[in-house]
Amino acid sequence: MSSAMRAIEHDVKDVSLAPQGKKRIEWAEREMPVLRLIRERFGAEQPLKGVRLVACAHITTETANLARALQAGGADSLLIASNPLSTQDDVAASLVSDCGIPVFAIKGETTETFRRHVRTALDFEPDIIIDDGSDVVATLIKEQPDRAKKIIGSTEETTTGIVRLEAMLKAGVLGFPSIAVNNAQTKHLFDNRYGTGQSTLDGIIRATNILLAGRTLVVIGYGWCGKGLALRARGMGANVVVTEIDPIKAVDRRGCINRRYFRDRHRQPSRDRRRALRQNERRRDRRQQRSLRSGTESGCVARVVWRANPRQAFRRRI
Repeated sequence: MSSAMRAIEHDVKDVSLAPQGKKRIEWAEREMPVLRLIRERFGAEQPLKGVRLVACAHITTETANLARALQAGGADSLLIASNPLSTQDDVAASLVSDCGIPVFAIKGETTETFRRHVRTALDFEPDIIIDDGSDVVATLIKEQPDRAKKIIGSTEETTTGIVRLEAMLKAGVLGFPSIAVNNAQTKHLFDNRYGTGQSTLDGIIRATNILLAGRTLVVIGYGWCGKGLALRARGMGANVVVTEIDPIKAVDRRGCINRRYFRDRHRQPSRDRRRALRQNERRRDRRQQRSLRSGTESGCVARVVWRANPRQAFRRRI
């Protein structure tokens, strides 16, 4: 680590974790080809040269690659954590040590520490704010309204943050434009439907250590997150039940309900039908036994392939 990097103001758990964080950041970059292309373009064009930028976000490998792209574009950035439970300490250390980006984030930090980091971010005097929950913007307008005049704009990626911004707008105190990233269709598609759909199931499996195949999973609400969750659960073999009060979404949800499950489980066959099914099984078993005996007596090699139901074994002569 260079002497210049040692002088960078930061508040992370342990800078010595940087080597591990660097490996994880580079690994994540391999799965972010679009951002990698943007970073290369920013490196050549320098569209953010001279811009001071504060990002309040989850300090993870993905955010680290975003910070590297902004740095390549010439931005002078500072990062703070929006959620103390999601902070990855090794990633924060790598951003400080390897990239020279000031980071104020510690996994499990207290509310008081978070508020101190927000004030540190505002003392950075940013031109642009990337916010998560509108904590930085709300603190800016409440405690330092004079500095709000020099803000070029901000972005907000959560529903809660947008609600807070709309309240500020109605109150007439929001004096700069803010992009509601949460309302973007691509955000709903990639983040909510696919990202949340997978991460929710991942959390359930990690917490319960259960096998989803054969389980009945109820999804309450068929919005973007509900769609992703139902799709992933069905793909893992669960019997998915969706509840929805919106009539249009209720029609759309029928595509994710395992109709076969309802037909087989809730529509039991009649007594005569069950008797006929048992008789068919016995006949099939007798035919298979005769076929196997005839193959053995004639000197042929009988190859038996077992399916999920042992009664469905069949033979192929070689």
